[in-house]
Amino acid sequence: MPEISTINFLIDLSFNNNKSWFDANRPAYEAARADFLRFTEELIEEISAFDPTIRDLQAKDCMFRINRDIRFSSDKSPYKSYFGASIKAGGRKQEGVAGYYFHLEPGQSFAGGGLFNPSPEKLRSIRKKLSSDFGTFSKQVLSPAFISQFGDLSRDEYFTLKRVPKGFDQQDEAAEYLKLKSYIASVKIDDDLLISAELKSFVCTAFRTIYPLNAYLNQH
Repeated sequence: MPEISTINFLIDLSFNNNKSWFDANRPAYEAARADFLRFTEELIEEISAFDPTIRDLQAKDCMFRINRDIRFSSDKSPYKSYFGASIKAGGRKQEGVAGYYFHLEPGQSFAGGGLFNPSPEKLRSIRKKLSSDFGTFSKQVLSPAFISQFGDLSRDEYFTLKRVPKGFDQQDEAAEYLKLKSYIASVKIDDDLLISAELKSFVCTAFRTIYPLNAYLNQH
């Protein structure tokens, strides 16, 4: 699990999100960053047992920078108040690949995965496969374990069309999944679990459950 000092750093940063405070507390940031990288390495090792595509991945290639891109944002806070790691073949910069995501943010931590915002070509390929063979998707991905842990794929309005996209039957049995623009699922992590020895087991169980979704998406 991450050190309590790492969690405390993120809490302090959320209340002091400015460059002068960050510069004065850079040693604390460096220690927290190293701790998060260590935990990410542990996750990679555990995931490799069931998903060999990430076996040679380095934690530094998965962790996102803490600096925010504020060019087009009304929120000019310079730093993210969380640490995030996208664990997938090729690392965080690899586009079009489904993978796993761990988000450490006191009060808003979660673990999940899937494919976020795929290209139009990739999305079209996935939708065609879903429409032609929804039974395989249901059997392989929407398992009782998946439904129990995640409920379903995310249907946040940001990720979902109002209607079935053009070119597909409105009555298609896969209709509700054809509407999706991202194929992701996540589970919330309570703060009590963040400081528990059970955290890694909880996160890796979620990742193992989401593996069939990633395997399915990475075939198309």
